[in-house]
Amino acid sequence: MAGVMETVVREFFEHLGFLVRQERKFVTPSRQEEEDGDFLVVHPQAESGRDGLPFVLDVGDVRRVGRAVIGLRGWHMEVLSRARLEAEPEVLRFVEAGAWRRVLEVLGAAPMPLRVLVVSGLPRVEAERLAVVELLRSRGVDAVLPVRTMLAELVAAVEPNRNYAKSDLFQMLRLLKRYGFLTLPQMELFGRRAVRRRS
Repeated sequence: MAGVMETVVREFFEHLGFLVRQERKFVTPSRQEEEDGDFLVVHPQAESGRDGLPFVLDVGDVRRVGRAVIGLRGWHMEVLSRARLEAEPEVLRFVEAGAWRRVLEVLGAAPMPLRVLVVSGLPRVEAERLAVVELLRSRGVDAVLPVRTMLAELVAAVEPNRNYAKSDLFQMLRLLKRYGFLTLPQMELFGRRAVRRRS
């Protein structure tokens, strides 16, 4: 799963015009294989500064990011909760002092890079959601980027009749779209209603 998510993150940022560098491309004996690496991303032509960005980023917000470190971990099927953050502090390893120093050595401190954590989702209950956001901010995370946001953008960008020979991910999405596996539920719903009315 880690390799797939790394590919999704890389393809998403490259699709939006970012230059992407993966920080860790190996697994040390003390780390588990499902742990993902971090990415440093730079957008040479970001739409504007990062002032005023919301905590939960959408595609339009990401286009406004000039430089960032992206934290990616291997638990993408679960909603991020306060209990998980407290039980597994390594989730925020990418904002720890040592890691942050390495980021600043590569990207520089002016303007300050954004620290973004990729998440499967935040709690739906408002009080729990606010508690998680507050905890993330207190630990140094500037924003979160939902996996769903990245996947939705990639699916929307893929053209079924175009060949993406240099990207296995885009080729797979193209095939799924071409053979009708990535149709929008709303379109199917409206299509069925239209058929019923005609009959």
